[in-house]
Amino acid sequence: MTPEPGSTDVQSSEALKSLLRRIFDTQIPNYGDYNLVCATPVPGSAAYFVLGYRWRPAEIVFAPFSPLAFEGLEPPTAINTTNLSHADEVGPGSYEVGTSTGRVFRFSVEPEAQLPSGGRGPRQLILQEEDQEDFDSFLDTFLELA
Repeated sequence: MTPEPGSTDVQSSEALKSLLRRIFDTQIPNYGDYNLVCATPVPGSAAYFVLGYRWRPAEIVFAPFSPLAFEGLEPPTAINTTNLSHADEVGPGSYEVGTSTGRVFRFSVEPEAQLPSGGRGPRQLILQEEDQEDFDSFLDTFLELA
């Protein structure tokens, strides 16, 4: 069935979440300890991340991925109280988190994360409103640690 012009054909959000879970799970040994959200780029950044976060011990894991191929791009980076240099909200829903080694991550976590389709197929939209609310609560705590 061909979508009508102007329609917003959206690939299943749950299917996309499963793909992101696979990207994360194949790279992190204790992946079951983490909640996941999809992070999209902010101005000055081009990276998409599967963000894994856990409350105890407080830690966030950045797993960069290709939104077109749905595969990891480089080894994930874990940030916790031992290597956190700073964490700031740089705008509504936009954050910057840095490590003591100088690595800086800029990202946004939206209730609806839109991924590029590369002109192939339907628009890719991840519905994560409840996940985003939990992540925002986590990040408020994480910001206090910085």
